Amino acid sequence: MSTVTDAVRAAGPRPAGGIGQSVRDSLVVAKRNLIRMSRIPEMVIFGLIQPIMFVVLFSYVFGGSMMIGNSIDPVDYRNFLMAGIFAQTVTFATAGAGAGIADDMHKGLIDRFRSLPMARGAVLTGRTIADLVQTALTLLVLAVVALLVGWRIHEGIGKALAAFGLLLLLGYAFTWVGALIGLSVRTPEAATSGGLIWLFPVTFISNAFVDSSKMTPWLRHVADWNPFSATVQACRQLFGNPGVSPSDAWPMQHPVWASVLYSVLIILLFRTLSVRKYRSATA
Repeated sequence: MSTVTDAVRAAGPRPAGGIGQSVRDSLVVAKRNLIRMSRIPEMVIFGLIQPIMFVVLFSYVFGGSMMIGNSIDPVDYRNFLMAGIFAQTVTFATAGAGAGIADDMHKGLIDRFRSLPMARGAVLTGRTIADLVQTALTLLVLAVVALLVGWRIHEGIGKALAAFGLLLLLGYAFTWVGALIGLSVRTPEAATSGGLIWLFPVTFISNAFVDSSKMTPWLRHVADWNPFSATVQACRQLFGNPGVSPSDAWPMQHPVWASVLYSVLIILLFRTLSVRKYRSATA
């Protein structure tokens, strides 16, 4: 904490609102959070264990009983599954982001940051950038595990990298939801619970684990217009994996554009709400 305080104070008082100041302050806070994460390796390790467990359990427990198109080949289901697991992993990072911000609030660090000549929102932006770096590391490890269980890409490395870019953009967008939750509750435990409770319907009422065309009509419409589903659909297209939804819903017909649009709108909305909440929040 003293490193961040000294670094920000060393620059002296500066006018609020400058883009350069905002970038510098955000990077200082991001560095502080990354150093903190590196000193608590359990945070990274436990963050990796959960998605790996999902890959193994879904692949081998459900893989033999799931039909993808006209195929019941477990390998086809593993290829179908991975886009959903990747998307679930980046969105579940939301809970950790919210808990981290709530912990800083609980310890009074947010009040100390607000007393410094820092750009408004830099604390939150720095935190979300650090969480994005951790999410990228988790995705890298998860991709290696997916390759080991039989997942493959079929559209080239360029499109695969674009798919991972969409996943990180979605994860970053949802991290701002976690930031708002973290600022709105009193304890890290409440932030963790609040960050997870809404994620389960978002991730499971989607095309991540089952073909949405097999759902009842009203549930299928919800799944097809779910921002989470748009990213999963886009990743399946870019990876060349089976199970791309034939739905006529606009997000399913134009999943890449829908994924980008949804993520940008979520960032704009929840960053605005989070910064506003940050100005008035108290420990």
